[in-house]
Amino acid sequence: MELWEPESRCRRVQHYAASGSTLPWDRFSAWLECVCVVTFDLELGQAIELVYPHDVRLTEKEKTSICYLSFPDSYSGCLGDTQFSFRIRQSVGHKLSMNGEEEKYNRDAPVVLQWDRAHYYGFVYFRQVKDSTVKRGYFQKSLVLISRLPFVNLFCSLLQLVAPEYFEKLEPCLEAVCNEIDQWPAPVPGKTLSLPVMGVVIQVWIPSKNDKIGTSPLKQSNQENLLPAPMVIPTVNELDFFRCFQQILIHIQTVWELMLLGEPVIVMATSPTVSSDTVLALISCIAPLKYCCDYRPYFTIHDNEFKEYTTRTQAPPNVVLGVTNPFFIKTFQHWPHIIRLGEIKMSGDLPKQIKVKKLMKIRTLDTKPGIYTSYRTFLHKDKALIKRLLKGIQRKRPSEVQSAIVRRHLLELTQSFIIPLNPPQIRPFNQEEFMKTLEHAGPQLTSVLKGDWVGLYRHFIKSPNFDGWFRMRHQEMRKKLDILHFEVLCQADLLKWIREKSEVEIVDLVLKLREKLIKARVHQLPVREDLLEKLELYVETVISSLPDDLQVVLHRH
Repeated sequence: MELWEPESRCRRVQHYAASGSTLPWDRFSAWLECVCVVTFDLELGQAIELVYPHDVRLTEKEKTSICYLSFPDSYSGCLGDTQFSFRIRQSVGHKLSMNGEEEKYNRDAPVVLQWDRAHYYGFVYFRQVKDSTVKRGYFQKSLVLISRLPFVNLFCSLLQLVAPEYFEKLEPCLEAVCNEIDQWPAPVPGKTLSLPVMGVVIQVWIPSKNDKIGTSPLKQSNQENLLPAPMVIPTVNELDFFRCFQQILIHIQTVWELMLLGEPVIVMATSPTVSSDTVLALISCIAPLKYCCDYRPYFTIHDNEFKEYTTRTQAPPNVVLGVTNPFFIKTFQHWPHIIRLGEIKMSGDLPKQIKVKKLMKIRTLDTKPGIYTSYRTFLHKDKALIKRLLKGIQRKRPSEVQSAIVRRHLLELTQSFIIPLNPPQIRPFNQEEFMKTLEHAGPQLTSVLKGDWVGLYRHFIKSPNFDGWFRMRHQEMRKKLDILHFEVLCQADLLKWIREKSEVEIVDLVLKLREKLIKARVHQLPVREDLLEKLELYVETVISSLPDDLQVVLHRH
């Protein structure tokens, strides 16, 4: 399979690594994989016109996916400027291992913001305007940012700055912007960063996993004394929940449970913007729990996984798909949950709420919005939340405040659900033992919602989200045990221990200690540097006590 990576890039990597210098595009790649320009060619259709860096690694399959997903479906009829996002699976054999900085970032970042090894996120700025100089009568072009980081707010804001300028000045403008990004500091969880681009300074805060969820130290008002005033982005990824869920607010409990259980869901929208924003809002509504199933904010018939997701020979996969093409109405009518959104018309009242409808009415789906499902929620609706939001609309409460209310409600609901699951344990999960604890230590201690919590837990334990959560908790516990073991080893008198041991046992000890040291360094375990140095000195002392021939072998190993 053809790759866009000439041999010269590999040689440059080796050269700069040997010299200890920063590799060209190294800082750029901490934020973006590449920037693409996708245009419409009369002979080829959608085609990649330009890529920065020029020697970026993309397979033909990935390039094709980017081309098709960077233009709205013809059905959408998007005139003017349109922004949306997509997510694609990396090609087989093309998954990159993370370097030390990326591993450190993932260790400190919330799970919902971690670097993705298996997928690319695409952030699109599409322009379609009348142009009599073009044969088809329209100028059609997209500027696309490809990244492994799900920073939807940051990258969409960056596109709003760069894209209009690029469409006017073309390649030189784009090259200058990419060179500026290559000077940015790396994303560091817990830090506020200043990112200069095109004469503007973007101020952004990257949350860490230890930060309180839903808080940001950045406020626009705090920056009034700075000239020119920076573009402040308080959150890199949090969408306006009130806007995204405005048609389904009274069904917020239903969609929360569907996401929690990893159910297959189709979101049918009138535009790729609504489609992608709704899908991203859905999968983030169970934060701080990570949504561990697949999701595609914008999905088309040209997608590489189209056959896999539309087959009727097996049950629909655990995935959330956002679509705009009416063709999917028939294709996905066997799916258990379909959210059909209508045109969004904000007024002074609560936006018209779509109704929950039985799946048998699926054939009317092309004209009538609704949630088509047979699912019955385990928990009762929170009527107080709806009343509070209605009161906010009547009092003209700002959308960001309404959004914060919805986000807080969902966060408290998810936290109430996962708190009983959180006591640390290294042994296998015992479902029945856990169910017995719910009576005296269940979610009823922190949540006012009534309903069948036990039934919800039983279904959750069978879901991919539970599997992902349990594996992460297990890894956390293993890491804590590794750190404790490391500290105990550093305090032990190893020289005394080896006096009565055979050479085979001593060599085995040396190899195991070295493995632990490498693991601590590579994975950057939070072990004090003096303890690491102490253990390294122990190892060297133990080696020096062995015969010369074994010393030579161990120093080569």
